[in-house]
Order: sequence, then C-alpha cells, then structure tokens
Amino acid sequence: MRQTILFGGTSKERLVSVASAQALHAALPDAELWFWNDDDSVHAVTAEALLVHARPFEEAFQPAGENIGPLARALDRAAAEQRLLVLGLHGGVAENGELQAMCELRGVPFTGSGAAASHLAFDKVAAKRFAAIAGVRAPAGIALADAEAALAAHGRLIAKPARDGSSYGLFFINAKQDLVAVRNAARTEDYLIEPFVSGIEATCGVLERADGSLLALPPIEIVPADGGFDYTAKYLAKSTQEICPGRFAPEISATIMEDAVKAHRVMGCRGYSRSDFIVAADGPIFLETNTLPGLTKASLYPKALQAQGIAFVDFLHGQIALAERHVRG
Repeated sequence: MRQTILFGGTSKERLVSVASAQALHAALPDAELWFWNDDDSVHAVTAEALLVHARPFEEAFQPAGENIGPLARALDRAAAEQRLLVLGLHGGVAENGELQAMCELRGVPFTGSGAAASHLAFDKVAAKRFAAIAGVRAPAGIALADAEAALAAHGRLIAKPARDGSSYGLFFINAKQDLVAVRNAARTEDYLIEPFVSGIEATCGVLERADGSLLALPPIEIVPADGGFDYTAKYLAKSTQEICPGRFAPEISATIMEDAVKAHRVMGCRGYSRSDFIVAADGPIFLETNTLPGLTKASLYPKALQAQGIAFVDFLHGQIALAERHVRG
C-alpha cells in the first residue's frame, strides 16, 4: 500500500502536527505527504517544503502543492489509490473519532485507534468514567454552577476544555475572580472542572505489539517550567524537564503502568496511546488518555519509546502493520 503521512488538521494543535510530520518523514522518507489545511482542503506537499518550515510550534505551515480538495474527496482518493494513512494529527476532528469514522467507512487503513475509542477518549468526562470502571482512580468532576462552593471546599480548582489537547485553555482557579474567565470560556465550549490535585505530573505510553499484547512504556516525570504543563511549557519553554524513566518509587511506577494499560484497554484503544496522571501523596490519579499523542522529536511518547529501547522507525512499522491487518479483518 502507498504510505501517506497525513498532517495539519483544523484544530488548534495543527502547529504541533507539522512538527510531528517532520519527525514521521525522517523515519519514513518514502511516504508521501498530505497536508490538511484549516479550510478543510488537503494538499500534496513536498518533503522540501515540510523540512524548510523551521518554527512549526509558532508559525502556520503554508501548503504550496497540488490541492486535492476537501478531506472527504482526499479520503475517496486514498481508498481508490490503496493508500495507508500514517496519522501525524492531533486534536479536534482528527482525534475525536470523526476522521477515523470517515476512513473506516471507505476502508482506508490508518494508524492509531478506531472511531469509537477515539471518540470516547477525547471526551475527558466519559474517559474518566470508563477509567473508573476499570478500577483506575480519577478526580471527581464539578459542575460550573457548583464551582464557587467547590473552591471554598477544596481551596484550588483546575478547569480545562472537556474535549481538547496539548493543554490549551487551562485555568488554575485560586480565587472567585478566576471563575469569570472560566465562565466566559465555557460559553463557547464545554469545560471540565476538578479539584486541584497537588503532586507530580506523569505520563505513560502504551504500545500494542504485533501479537496483540500491550506494553506499558516507562513512565515520564514532568517538571513544568512555570508550575503548569500548558502549551508553552510543553513545546516552547526550555526549562521544562521531562525525566524518563521518572524518579518514582517502584510501586508508583508499577501502578502508573498498570493504570495506563487499563485505560487503554477499557476504552478500546488500538496501536498506541498515552495516559496522563498526577502522582499525589496517596498515589497516581488518572487525568486523560490521548489516542494521537504528539510524535515530534520533543514529544513524550518518542522519549518513552527510546527509554524502552524501541527505535521510532520500528514503532512506526509496527503501527503500519497493525493498521493493514485491521482493515483486512
């Protein structure tokens, strides 16, 4: 099958996607490149155009190649030309299951989780509910109407978009005044509010192997540059530390790895995922599962692969094989 790296997308995470595509191209230099622009048009682009884009986390990529048309038409072409899509996409329609459903309807193989699992994991409220079913500890949600009382009870809250990634739109609520910004943001998208859990940020990747077994990668300890692991801390701040393997006690690392596998399995994820946790004084607490985590050179999942001794290119070949096998039934 013709391997094609699909990147870009219509979400706020399209900048990260370009950096992921650069890393994917370095590992799969023969794969073709399709850029999904924010106006829904898909463009065939050259490797030179991708590689010359020097500041992907800060500046938008401007496609100059053939305009294939809207995403639906591009997927029709992918089916006709027997392409396999290597997804270098993150967030929005690319990660909430809609893109995956469009591919599945056409029989187009793609890397990563299917439509149902993607849709479930993308909804942080539903994902926490399913994680709890699997026995994973997750913080209680707080309705916006109850936030003021919850602030008085807990002393500090955190609010984040219920369906988004890369730590966009995070609010730390330390006083009543901070709720004003959350209420304003909640007018345009659903927000998840939780008690602020003090602890160490951690993340753990899960990898599906060729025999279908699941491998938890070494947990990563995150020390944000300025207190919160938002977009700036993730991709722009030089002082953020990502320590892999994390400096956790063996029993804490084991719990994080076990919970990451439970979350992956209960949501029906495929191929790979990465779950985020806070390690509180009484143990890890689940935050969310990412079905299309970042694959840039600076991203957490590739770092965990490296710590496990798995080359990035071998990981990709494994994901491509899984995608081919899945579409064949």
